[in-house]
Amino acid sequence: MTRTSAALGRIQPSATLAMSARVNALKAAGVDVIGLSAGEPDFDTPDFIKEAAILAIRNGQTKYTDVDGTVAVKDAVALKFKRDNGIVYERNQISVNAGGKHTLFNALVATVDVGDEVIIPAPYWVSYPDIVNYAGGTPVFIEGPASQGYKITAAQLEAAITPKTRWMMLNSPSNPSGAAYSAEELKALGEVLLRHPHVLVMTDDMYEHVWYAPTPFATIAQVCPELYDRTLTVNGCSKAFSMTGWRIGFAGGPTWIIKAMSKLQSQSTSNPCSISQAAAVAALTGEQDFLEERNAAFKRRRDMVVSMLNDAPGLSCPTPEGAFYVYPDASGLMGKATPKGEKIATDEDLITYFLDEAKVAAVHGGAFGLSPAFRISYATSEDVLKKACTRIQEACAALK
Repeated sequence: MTRTSAALGRIQPSATLAMSARVNALKAAGVDVIGLSAGEPDFDTPDFIKEAAILAIRNGQTKYTDVDGTVAVKDAVALKFKRDNGIVYERNQISVNAGGKHTLFNALVATVDVGDEVIIPAPYWVSYPDIVNYAGGTPVFIEGPASQGYKITAAQLEAAITPKTRWMMLNSPSNPSGAAYSAEELKALGEVLLRHPHVLVMTDDMYEHVWYAPTPFATIAQVCPELYDRTLTVNGCSKAFSMTGWRIGFAGGPTWIIKAMSKLQSQSTSNPCSISQAAAVAALTGEQDFLEERNAAFKRRRDMVVSMLNDAPGLSCPTPEGAFYVYPDASGLMGKATPKGEKIATDEDLITYFLDEAKVAAVHGGAFGLSPAFRISYATSEDVLKKACTRIQEACAALK
């Protein structure tokens, strides 16, 4: 009576969401805990987007829509891709889904069979390998260590490709590291992929507008147009527009993949929320100037957090070029002991210590495939971040 499916048994609960739930429970119990585990902007959804949603409700846009998005939202997505990335997609090349995770899930489950390999650079977003596992595929990890800026090289990619490789996944800027690939680095990876025409390319650009590098953001179908016919360019409204709860993700790509994703979605969620689609139209076609102001605020926070963590004994924190995360290397703390005499053998031990003793919640590097490290989200106020980093400094100094 309690048996669950084999597919469900191939995945684990999201480590980031599990930590967020733990933080919420501690706060509800009155504990003064600082949660830096959630990947969610603290800025509110802009008013003009809210007003578009309210107007949609008043105008009765509360019915079913086409499975993978209305004409209006697909046209808005097409406008975004052309304006921001110089990539042209027609309506039948666009899929709109219930969040970026849903987009990735649809694409992988619709195209991956048992025995297929999916190349995933590490550190990676926690959901990538689990979705591949759910689909029956095999994740193949390439480590991009801190010494490489948490990025992989063309030589590493070449060595990882086999006749079984189905997809190569890219996430730039990266969750969890904030690492961002330049146009030149993407071209180098693209040259490898061009030699292997059986490999599809999935690029997760969700943090495109949280960007600090001196060179402009680039995506692989833009800098390697020869890969256009086998690249799925994934993005969404969650991070740039502070619309995490609205659940709108989207992708542009080959018509056969878009059609396959729609077929799957027709038997799972059906259309994304009609009201959220109307809000997404406003977000993607409306005023974009506020993005620069918010980006500047994230950069100030980044600089403070990187500086303070690098002052913590045993931590080495690279400066990310995008997103709103840092991923400090914690190898200098491994093997040390807490004031209670408990050994820090893994990065999971470390973040447990931070939570129990410093009352700061982070996510351990093992969840992202590269240890010893941990991820901190700095998508909160500078006062909160300063308090949290001071606690981490004190906790690190107390280790012996």
